[in-house]
Amino acid sequence: MSPTQHIPTDSGTLSAYVARPEGPVRGGLVLIHEVWGLVGHTRDVADRFAREGYVVVAPDLLADRGITEESTAGIGEDLAGPDAEARNRAQPKLRALLAPLQDAEFGATTTERVRSCFEYLYDDADVAGRVAVTGFCFGGTYSFSLAVHEPRLLACVPFYGHANFPDEELSRIKAPVLAFYGQDDDALIAALPELEAAMARAGVDFTAKVYPGAGHAFFNDSNRYAYRPGPAGDAWKRTLDFLALHVA
Repeated sequence: MSPTQHIPTDSGTLSAYVARPEGPVRGGLVLIHEVWGLVGHTRDVADRFAREGYVVVAPDLLADRGITEESTAGIGEDLAGPDAEARNRAQPKLRALLAPLQDAEFGATTTERVRSCFEYLYDDADVAGRVAVTGFCFGGTYSFSLAVHEPRLLACVPFYGHANFPDEELSRIKAPVLAFYGQDDDALIAALPELEAAMARAGVDFTAKVYPGAGHAFFNDSNRYAYRPGPAGDAWKRTLDFLALHVA
């Protein structure tokens, strides 16, 4: 079977990278990419999870907005790197790439597409309804969104994502949440105390793990400036343990 599958959604078909384990299936996992689109790093992470026994669906949520592996190549490293001129050149490129995401309908359409990936896995005979979600940056944000909108979800593992929902919407989250952050990711760390308070008010089983000496995208081993092997390795182990507890 080709790893590229076309998943039906309310807004048309969605291309996704699907990785399946060679042995017994422990569950299903929706894996949502960073804002750079469905790149090689995301496919590699999907393969890692498949080797751990999970059927993984990694949708390509941004190609139809012009955000592809080719159009975003190198921007993440430039933004995280030490060269001030490279950062200055990358900023307008990033703004131009992200402009289509400000469309009023984008959020609703993307959430609907992610829910279609959930349904694809939920209906898989081997998965047997055992579905979780994880994602990075943009994908972390939409991992939170799937948890808000899908009560059958069994676990949510967002990496450095935003969760800008009112308490009433947060209270819809039924899955336990394990969220990862780098201490140097200033905006998310500043917002974390209020998020923890909001999750508590909403009755959500929410755990935040913050890594000193790490910033945004610390898990991305294709970004030599952002990657932090110690925190990344610890987060990987914690993620697998969390999925084993709640999904497998």
